[in-house]
Amino acid sequence: MYINITDSEKGNNKASCGGLVHYLDKESRLFPDAEKEHWFNGSALQIPAYEVKNSVDNNIAKLSKTDAKFFLINISPSQKEINWLKEKYENLNKNAFKAYAVKIMDEYAKNFNRPGISSHKDLLWFAKLENHRYYSYKDKEVKNGEKKAGEIKAGEHMHIQIIVSRKDITNKIKLSPMNKSKGRNAEHSLKMGEFNRSAFKQSGELVFDRMFGFERPLNQTFKYANIQKNGSLKQQLHLHRETGKELPQTPKNEVHQIDTSLLDMLLMKADYDPITNFKKKKKRRKSQGTEQHLTL
Repeated sequence: MYINITDSEKGNNKASCGGLVHYLDKESRLFPDAEKEHWFNGSALQIPAYEVKNSVDNNIAKLSKTDAKFFLINISPSQKEINWLKEKYENLNKNAFKAYAVKIMDEYAKNFNRPGISSHKDLLWFAKLENHRYYSYKDKEVKNGEKKAGEIKAGEHMHIQIIVSRKDITNKIKLSPMNKSKGRNAEHSLKMGEFNRSAFKQSGELVFDRMFGFERPLNQTFKYANIQKNGSLKQQLHLHRETGKELPQTPKNEVHQIDTSLLDMLLMKADYDPITNFKKKKKRRKSQGTEQHLTL
């Protein structure tokens, strides 16, 4: 599961989100005869685009011209994960994946460790499911002249893009996932908040596995890839010893049965207690800075 947070994919996130909303509505324009995908969040499934733009653009109390006004979250399942959903749900039931996005926003809220910010209900956010990916000028196929920019890529590419406001639903609390600092002391940390992007990405992976009974080998987890790239030698050696072991698997009779008639029913049926106990980073001072290490 690929989960990424950016300032914005299209347009400047220090101004209106109108450009991004228009861009994410592209499939409605490209495929007018297909079933239209509407904007949604944890309380509604058919939100008009103008409401998304107006809500985010007006939720900017006490933000300066240079402050970020919103962020973009990309949730992209792998081919294996999409195939798993296709096997479990007839016609790749999209409401199940939308319910998963709501759970991801629960994890997003909890990761700030801020009083009053504990679930998706405390956030102002809107999501759009997209069915395709498109070639860009960065792709080698376009550079080699094999494809043209804008052409649809073959295969299953269902994913969800989420616009989330910098301010909470009350328009009072600033929330930035780009803030990694814990502050100089506990009081400062409580005031400014913190966000562990590694913990957020890992929790998103765990939510998918528990919610849909997906059996993920250790060497295909975010934790494995992260330690391979950023971990200490000791952590990498420990991980290699663990690679051959089987991960705990969800018994088939315990996989949650999800009613996909309405999104609120999905949330009730999911019956999942999100896992957010990703261990905090330890700091070790060096002569020229501070190095952070993940603890297994």
